[in-house]
Amino acid sequence: MSSSQPPLLENATRDLARFAAQFRYEDIPAEAVDRMKTSLLDSIGCCLYGATLPWTRRVQDLAEAEQAAPVASLWGSGRKTSIANAVMVNGTAGHAFELDDIHKESIVHAGSIAVPVALAYAERDGGWSGRDLVAALVAGYEVGTRVGNAATMSLFYRGFHPQGTSGAFAAAATAGKALRLDAAGMQHALGIVGSQAGGLMAAQEGAMVKRFHAGRAAQSGVYSAELARRGFTGIVDVLEAGYGGYLSSYSDKPNAARLTDGLGTDWETAKVGYKPHASVTSIHAALDALTHIMRSNGLKAADIASIRAGVSHMTYVHCAWEYKAQGVTAAQMNLYYGLAVIAYDGVAFVDQYDEARLADPALLGLIKRTEAYEDAEIEAMGPAFRHAATVTVQTHDGRELAHRILNRRGSPENPISADDVEYKFRNVARSCLPADQLDRLVELCRQLDTLPSLDELISIVSAPRA
Repeated sequence: MSSSQPPLLENATRDLARFAAQFRYEDIPAEAVDRMKTSLLDSIGCCLYGATLPWTRRVQDLAEAEQAAPVASLWGSGRKTSIANAVMVNGTAGHAFELDDIHKESIVHAGSIAVPVALAYAERDGGWSGRDLVAALVAGYEVGTRVGNAATMSLFYRGFHPQGTSGAFAAAATAGKALRLDAAGMQHALGIVGSQAGGLMAAQEGAMVKRFHAGRAAQSGVYSAELARRGFTGIVDVLEAGYGGYLSSYSDKPNAARLTDGLGTDWETAKVGYKPHASVTSIHAALDALTHIMRSNGLKAADIASIRAGVSHMTYVHCAWEYKAQGVTAAQMNLYYGLAVIAYDGVAFVDQYDEARLADPALLGLIKRTEAYEDAEIEAMGPAFRHAATVTVQTHDGRELAHRILNRRGSPENPISADDVEYKFRNVARSCLPADQLDRLVELCRQLDTLPSLDELISIVSAPRA
């Protein structure tokens, strides 16, 4: 016990750590294995493209300046550094363009954290099979998403970024599994990383640091597991402590039961979804609703007099602030900009978030004619529908056209297929790798559970770009 305050859920950290340390590949259901194969491909694509972006390059410059022992690759560069620095850079790359996978309830993008951590250890230590990789990823996904579930949206409303806070637990569990920590060691790893969790949501309005939240969480997880392996101790009840614990400090309304609900039988890993748009998940339903209206009625942007978007309170707070052309991050997090590029281009992907488009007068003109409001009906449906949206278009010829989407594409309720994720991967990574290597990565991820070695996969993602 950390104080006289009663725990939120007795022995929750111990039980979660014991599970992460002790489950075997054979315990993982086929659905969760398949999800990890898809997430691996999706995450590699996000990391490879993200490594080309200026904010990631700045983080890489910092890592390389330290001249640490070269044991793990900086993806796409042909160069190596320490595990801790490699995951800091590669994790930043994974979250660098709002494309990484998303677990709906926890609001954690586990792939951009767990995949760089697991592959860094696989590269350094060698001898990993594809099944070893799946087990390490599942440990991170299960722990990180369960922590996020228990924190509830209250953590987000308080201004914390789930990626840098709950995501740090995903990194520690992945690293702990890679290091084969026993239950006590894993408990200390979680107890250490809980004190490292951080990330503020004000970063969404233009700052590069939002991307760094994933990289720093990954690095903190590595440090925490490595310290635990050396006998360094952490807060053994870090999650459930009534005073000064993770949930009691970061959330006004935690639901500690979500830490262990169905542990070992209800796999959160199998609930991961994917992003078809290069923007914050919260606006995807609105983007798809506008797409539906325009395609169904043969509209062009010039036909639109005005747009109204009804969204949940969370999406309104998160994404419906006044748009200003102040950088790619701000554009990707903004509802109005996303709707404008859908109206003009029909997609919201890599090209739409190029610096050259951010102050496009046509887009800015439509943004001025776009309004967002909190939809009371959507809000009354509860947290499960926080991404829902109702979009209404008023045309210049007097028509009013409306469409509501309750479950965004890519969510567990409205999933996109593994083939859709492959299509996304090819479009994201095509500027980073030749076609034959794209084909080979697709095949390696598809066969992950049967691979005796990860050497070829690591060599492809690590090779310098032309």
